[in-house]
Amino acid sequence: QVQLVESGGGLVQAGGSLRLSCLASTTRFSINPMAWYRQAPGKQRGLVASITSGGTTNYVDSVKGRFTISRDNTKKTVYLQMNSLKPEDTAVYYCLFGMNYWGKGTLVTVSA
Repeated sequence: QVQLVESGGGLVQAGGSLRLSCLASTTRFSINPMAWYRQAPGKQRGLVASITSGGTTNYVDSVKGRFTISRDNTKKTVYLQMNSLKPEDTAVYYCLFGMNYWGKGTLVTVSA
């Protein structure tokens, strides 16, 4: 069983920055892909960014140039640096380990 704990969410004004972290309790962290998803009120959960075990990254178009996903295998942690935040970025952000394990989410609220 893999446990994921997200942190770093909060309330920020538009144009501000936040960094999310997701700590994974697994010895298999370094060999698995990681991803961040988000779910806004009334909307489906969708991919924000992903990173392979080799460090290749992928982003949804709406966050390209503003968000950066990274990983530290020694700390078993994946990060999401979010800059130039917009009100439409408001959502619960979830960490995904591999294909099956989800964290409980962290709320990001961006005020106009």
